[in-house]
Amino acid sequence: MDHAATLSRLEATVARRLAADPSTSYVAKLHARGLGKIAQKLGEEAVETVIAALSGTGEDLVGEAADLLFHLMVLLGEKQVPFGAVLAELERREGVSGIAEKAARPKD
Repeated sequence: MDHAATLSRLEATVARRLAADPSTSYVAKLHARGLGKIAQKLGEEAVETVIAALSGTGEDLVGEAADLLFHLMVLLGEKQVPFGAVLAELERREGVSGIAEKAARPKD
């Protein structure tokens, strides 16, 4: 299975559903409730993923990780940030020590 194609299809589906009727689409319902609600849902899914990692089964973790990725795609779609931009950033960081990469970030 082509996992990159799966994510690409998900991104396209999310983009279409952002403009759908909120009574028929969960993505459209989140969109109608605004960025804050979408960010809240992503945070909830992140916490559930951590809980599954610490006390659940591997199957639990897979399910929660899928929910987390889905809600991340919704957030990216809401902000009109292409998933390809995230992948490009990961590619840019590839082969760079995490410690070195963090140290090179601009200080705020």
